Amino acid sequence: MKTTKEIGDLGEKIAKKYLENKGFEVIAQNYRKKWGEIDLIAVRKSVYHFVEVKSVAREKLLAGDGEYRPEENVHPHKLKRLHRAIETYLAEYNIENDWQLDVVGVFLNLKDRKAHCRILENVL
Repeated sequence: MKTTKEIGDLGEKIAKKYLENKGFEVIAQNYRKKWGEIDLIAVRKSVYHFVEVKSVAREKLLAGDGEYRPEENVHPHKLKRLHRAIETYLAEYNIENDWQLDVVGVFLNLKDRKAHCRILENVL
């Protein structure tokens, strides 16, 4: 059985590959400040995508009606912390391009070694 951190780390690796397969260039991982962390930072068509990854391990990969969705854990307090970290990153690297916050939900079936990802774009 994997720990929550191990599931999260695995989910981030899978989300990174998922984004790269969709034409994103992942330029940073785990950008940390004491007031927030950004899991993945990617660029596609000159737009910066700040990506929060939420992972869940389960036997059934697809979330159906009434089932838990990992992206629901991006609550208002988390959004505030993410926004502060994004503003810091933009200022630190003097970036003036358009940007957005995306959430990637990763469903892991550890037993069968399969995963399914779902992206919610521009959640702010």
